[in-house]
Amino acid sequence: MSATLAPEPVRTAAPPTPRTGSPVALVASLLGFTVITIDVTAVNIALPDIRATLHGGMAGLQWVVDAYTLMFAALMLSAGALADRAGARRAYAWGVGLFTAASLACALAPGIGALIAARVAQGGAAAMVMPASLALIRQAYDDPRRRARAIALWTVGGSAAVAVGPVLGGILTETAGWRAVFLLNLPVGAAILALLARTARSPRRPAPLDIAGQVTAVLTLAGLAFAVIEGGHLGWTSTPVLAAFAVAAASALAFRAAEKRHRAPMVPLGLLRQRQVSVALAVGFAVNAGFYGVTFLLGLYYQQLRGMSGVEAGLMFVPLAAFITGTNLVSPRLAERVGRRRVVVLGQAILALAMFALLPLAADTPLWLVLVLLIPTGIGGALAVPALTAQLMDSVPGERAGTASGLLNSLRQTGGAMSVALFGALLAGEGAGFSLPGMRTGLLVAGLTLCATTALAARLLPRG
Repeated sequence: MSATLAPEPVRTAAPPTPRTGSPVALVASLLGFTVITIDVTAVNIALPDIRATLHGGMAGLQWVVDAYTLMFAALMLSAGALADRAGARRAYAWGVGLFTAASLACALAPGIGALIAARVAQGGAAAMVMPASLALIRQAYDDPRRRARAIALWTVGGSAAVAVGPVLGGILTETAGWRAVFLLNLPVGAAILALLARTARSPRRPAPLDIAGQVTAVLTLAGLAFAVIEGGHLGWTSTPVLAAFAVAAASALAFRAAEKRHRAPMVPLGLLRQRQVSVALAVGFAVNAGFYGVTFLLGLYYQQLRGMSGVEAGLMFVPLAAFITGTNLVSPRLAERVGRRRVVVLGQAILALAMFALLPLAADTPLWLVLVLLIPTGIGGALAVPALTAQLMDSVPGERAGTASGLLNSLRQTGGAMSVALFGALLAGEGAGFSLPGMRTGLLVAGLTLCATTALAARLLPRG
């Protein structure tokens, strides 16, 4: 069944004055995107310490990561519509407040189960933050050129956070324990709310809630993640795993049926039939699958196979952070010169090559060579994402900015969650050790997926 809210009365107003941009709104959006992204990669470095403290196995560690990213991905679909309905500023404030409270619950978790439950709440709150932050920028900048540059800065913060997160996570874990990784979110959340108080109110658009679509989306992703994570531990033909695959398949069909019937679906199927939108979603999935998969993989590789401390492992990501930040700054200007399609294709191709370049990685690979091999990983994703995001935002009307943002980021987070589930299942060797063959299989799958979406983008994205 589905429940809808009655549309609010339409308010007439004078034509809006063109907005050249709000630095306060941009900073608030940037901080929120940064903190929810840092939470993913910082926790990756803290996983061994969490395991030692709370006594969770490999499956438990995978759920610590994926409980966050799955709820992030699934609830972002409704969160995009909520950002349109409530207004970007109000939805953003709700999300930041909930995220801050959930972070405190994570820091106080007494066991692995409580931590996973708190991560579920944290991921749901982050889902509200993501599309609202991008919609806030979309509504603050009317000029397409200024908006593209603002989105590029927004992306710089998130992309740099992906790489800086491990460094910060390692330092905090080694000096104050893994709980400090979550406590750091409290002052940042307070700062964001203070900035939001200085921003203008956002316009609203009546958007009914799609309960049936939301529930079936959560069941689909949760069933698929359970099957992949537990398949590596219980066996791929075990009854629970097969049942989870069946639930995921049935829920996916129910989701499609619900979206076809609902008068205002959270995922408009007509929007998915637009070539630029569908290609952008596929590319976003593949890029995050490769990047988040490598981040998860290397955090364990450095510590479990190379015997590094959390700080040492985190510092290994510093060069990656530098290349991500620098490339994000170059990407929008390069897109203006040669076109967004070429930049999106080039970024994916470089990231695919990075996956294949990491295949020979072993326990005795010189550390300088590992750092060199990581360079294309930072360049590829950082090159593609700003151009991809700006192209999607320009391909939809302003009132659909929250929905489009939710779709893109939901697919990106789903790609990250599925890669963590797959990599974790493949990495678990005998005695819960680190499996090099499993690592290489995961890298190969990620590389081939990126090759496929590279060809898709080259063929179907517009040349302009």
